[in-house]
Amino acid sequence: FDEALEVTKIYSISGLLNGQRFMVTRPFRSPHHTTSYVGLIGGSASPKPGEISLAHRGVLFLDEFPEFSRNVLESLRQPLEDGVVSISRAKQRISFPADFMLIAAANPCPCGFLGDSTRECTCSSLQILRYQKRLSGPLLDRIDIHVDVPAVKTEKLVSELNLETSEKVRKRIIKAAEIQKKRLKNTKAITNGQMNAKDIKTYLDLSE
Repeated sequence: FDEALEVTKIYSISGLLNGQRFMVTRPFRSPHHTTSYVGLIGGSASPKPGEISLAHRGVLFLDEFPEFSRNVLESLRQPLEDGVVSISRAKQRISFPADFMLIAAANPCPCGFLGDSTRECTCSSLQILRYQKRLSGPLLDRIDIHVDVPAVKTEKLVSELNLETSEKVRKRIIKAAEIQKKRLKNTKAITNGQMNAKDIKTYLDLSE
């Protein structure tokens, strides 16, 4: 309830409730890679929440991750660390909540075929290096899981044998959420990502 109330406040001041009285589902935001700094972070003359605050308690999906401008990407570092974004103007400073799950997708190179087993990459080593350097080390360090996804043949995607329904996926997600809730019942954290150093040492003590 508290999370839903937080999200409702953000959407209310942004004029995005669209007739709803209360936000009852977690937000999912997927801004285009041409989105401006103000559009993503928030601000303007009369500061309003940006996409990262509209994704508060939900998911922010950034497709074509390296195609976002460098200053926009670097501005994500502080919110990813603190769960809040602070905007300063000449006469005021305002903070908006921005505790979101970031999911980003990117090609390995400009043509998209680096490492592909079926098509040859046409990029030079310099082009690949420049493309990959658009994402800084400090930004990548704030992303917990990096997954390489190879191309999947169409036949495999449409095969009934490999089809997993949304219902099955949902059950797995609910089970994982229940495990987290049980583990963290004596802490202020709701999810694993919100655990502090003490919680990690208590609940995730790894053997040698």
